[in-house]
Parts: sequence; C-alpha cells; structure tokens
Amino acid sequence: MRLTLDHHYSPLIAVGLRDRGHDVRAVSELGWQLEDDEPLLARCSAEDLALVTNNVVDFAVIIQRWADESRVHAGLIFTSDARWPRRRDMIGRFVDALDTLLTGNPGTRSLAGRIHWL
Repeated sequence: MRLTLDHHYSPLIAVGLRDRGHDVRAVSELGWQLEDDEPLLARCSAEDLALVTNNVVDFAVIIQRWADESRVHAGLIFTSDARWPRRRDMIGRFVDALDTLLTGNPGTRSLAGRIHWL
C-alpha cells in the first residue's frame, strides 16, 4: 500500500515511514497542499495512494457520493485529534502506527474502497 498524508500532518511522518521502506509522501511534498478535498481524493485514487486525513466530516460526504456513483477510492485512513493529536511529540507514534498498518496491508490497493480508523 502507498500513502499520502493530508496537509494536517507533519511531513516528518512521511520521512520516518520512508526510512522504514514505505512509499509515503505528504501532500506538501507533492505540491498538492492547495487541492480541495475531492480533487485531492481523485488524484490519490488515480495514483493508487490511500489518503491519511483528519478531515472526517468532509471526506465522509465525498465517499458516500462516490459509493452512490460506483466510484472507488484507493483508501482512507481517518484520525481524530482526541486519540491522535497532531503535535510534534506524536510524530513517532504516527510513524509506528502507520508502519504497522502498511506492513499488514502490503498490496497496492489493499484498502481500496475502505475506510480505516487509526
């Protein structure tokens, strides 16, 4: 599985995951940080990239509409600030959790059409 981290997250998480051998990029590294939510999801899906995001409310609406239209995304990984605060001291914890998820789902499209809560 390949991942993209939404603009909510430190690019250092992507660096830590790449150091562990995973194909992960932050949207800021790709120049996609100004994309609106749906075009971002479409870009990720076109490139078989699951998206890690904290923006549950907006993406839930988009993926419901996509499901109604029989469109499939490459996977969404949701986080919440209650469990996963986006602070600098949490970077290592994000890296560990996402490393476990990536290692356990090695297929390119292993989360296609699915939502995973971290």
